[in-house]
Amino acid sequence: MKKIQILGTGCAKCQKLAAVADEAAKSLGTPYTLEKVTDLNDIAAFGVMFTPALVVDGQVRVAGRVPSLEDAKKLLA
Repeated sequence: MKKIQILGTGCAKCQKLAAVADEAAKSLGTPYTLEKVTDLNDIAAFGVMFTPALVVDGQVRVAGRVPSLEDAKKLLA
């Protein structure tokens, strides 16, 4: 089971990243959990300076931008 985390304060880009990650994971057929991390201290603990950020199984995969659906699939695979 993959653990997908979206780091961000809930802005429009953060919501879009959550939607893209959710769609990518569903299209891959991968069992997963999706968690939104909005606390600034928790976000900083990942070493992320720019949001939104995508974290997969504890590893920051992308920060400061929303990847395309195809890129998101690669990041989750």
